[in-house]
Amino acid sequence: MICADLAKEVRADAAESKDPCERREASRPAFASRRVLGMRVDATTYAEVAHEVIARAEAGAGGMVCVATAHMAIECLDDPALRRAVNSADRVTPDGMSLVWALRRLGVRSATRVYGPSLLPTVCARAEARGIPIGLYGGAPEVLDALQTDLRRRFPQLLIPFAWSPPFRGLEPPEERSVREAIAMSGARILFVGLGCPKQERWMAAQRDSLACVLVGVGAAFDFLARSKAQAPPWMQDAGLEWLFRLGSEPRRLWRRYLVGNSRFLWHFLLRGNRV
Repeated sequence: MICADLAKEVRADAAESKDPCERREASRPAFASRRVLGMRVDATTYAEVAHEVIARAEAGAGGMVCVATAHMAIECLDDPALRRAVNSADRVTPDGMSLVWALRRLGVRSATRVYGPSLLPTVCARAEARGIPIGLYGGAPEVLDALQTDLRRRFPQLLIPFAWSPPFRGLEPPEERSVREAIAMSGARILFVGLGCPKQERWMAAQRDSLACVLVGVGAAFDFLARSKAQAPPWMQDAGLEWLFRLGSEPRRLWRRYLVGNSRFLWHFLLRGNRV
């Protein structure tokens, strides 16, 4: 759920080897983190992540932020390369309540949710206040149009010089180069990526060394903010039942993710003692 009060607060604030991924992880700022099925999850906050993204954007330092769910943890469990990429991100936020509860069970009692559809406008509020251009990558064309309309309504001074809806197929190397060039030429310093897990994490990991902007993967945030998909009511989100709402909304697409994936998450985390 996107909280208007949160955006107002942010506006006021703003007036496993020698693998490169592991080197990045080693240099990450120190704050409470835990491994959930081998995937790092940071006990961070909206304000802390927004501050980090803005600082990196202003410095031209690039970087990568992942918003993680139980689904991502299972994808990382099955794919060690994906797990290394996610663990090397500058921030891995607990987007799903299951990961908030996992952090608390692992000793981080103060853990709270940092949800992609709320993180995006939080960062946009700060970017608007500081004149930092943002870009949007992902979503269907009509979703991207609706999202830009919504962001410009809420943040009239926000600069959005880049927005592109990529095809569902994978891009050929010349196409990838053209996209990188277009992003760089646009001047966007923060790029929100809405391709869905694990596609967006793989894309960000492959591109971040070639881009100076901060890559922020926000999952289904584009669809929710554009109102092309219904969002679970607050009480279901707070109770950790958002998955049930989404399953009911898109059963054919999501049944395996939630019925099989969630069962596997519970099995590995609770019954197998969080072992990889």
